[in-house]
Amino acid sequence: MINIQEKKVPQISGWAILVFVIILFAVAFSIFIKGEPKDIDISLIAGVACVLVAALTIPGFFVLHPNEAMVFTFVGRYIGSARQAGFFWTIPFCARRKVSLRIYNLISEKIKVNDACGNPIEIAAVIVWHVVDTAKASFNVENYKNFVAIQSETALRQLASHYPYDSHEKEQESLRTNGDDIAAKLREQVEKRLLVTGVNIVEARLMHLAYSPEIAQVMLRRQQAEAIIAARRQIVDGAVGMVDMALKSLELTGIVHLDEDKKAAMVNNLLVALVSENEATPIINTGTLYT
Repeated sequence: MINIQEKKVPQISGWAILVFVIILFAVAFSIFIKGEPKDIDISLIAGVACVLVAALTIPGFFVLHPNEAMVFTFVGRYIGSARQAGFFWTIPFCARRKVSLRIYNLISEKIKVNDACGNPIEIAAVIVWHVVDTAKASFNVENYKNFVAIQSETALRQLASHYPYDSHEKEQESLRTNGDDIAAKLREQVEKRLLVTGVNIVEARLMHLAYSPEIAQVMLRRQQAEAIIAARRQIVDGAVGMVDMALKSLELTGIVHLDEDKKAAMVNNLLVALVSENEATPIINTGTLYT
């Protein structure tokens, strides 16, 4: 495939050429009106020449609006692109094609794909993009808008299959908890796929993420169970740390000396009080510690 780079088309102000065309028509009209019978052949030739030159010049005019570009080809050869808004003139009889430079929002369809754990999920993304190279967009692909849509969906499918929907492990990235990182990787993948089209990706971000309806309820219960387990683990770790701190503090200050049985009883009571879901009701011992 020939890699075509954008270049500027030769162009001049259309107003100057318009004045030239008007002058040619005026001269031709004057010749036809004022020509004398003796030199009618020369007058006719001059008038026809002026009209012919003016007629051949007119197809070179073109108008561009802001954030528009025009791609020009002449006898099958790319001769350049125009980006500046206004009224201009270039080589007549060029084939031309307008390309919008405005920013597009591509909202992908909700697609069903298996995540890294094999769970079916529904996912969709929004891709913000615009054309930066009109030559690549016009000649490297058949339909650059359709190409952007298909390649964006392909990149989204590939990304979703490499990450789990959710994870309670801090070191493992997931689609739900690492939204910014996933968005950056999605943008990177889409940019690589669309490099040939001369398209720049402004932003790529997930806009829909959910389990498929057939497993949504089951996975919701699983998420709740995993969340409870993770919370319990954190509570137990904190309670063990507090008990250890309490025992060490008692030993250092010498407030009371506990044997192994009393330490075990104290650890049991403290863990029950700290880990229990319900508020613990202490029993106050008004006697000695050993009765």
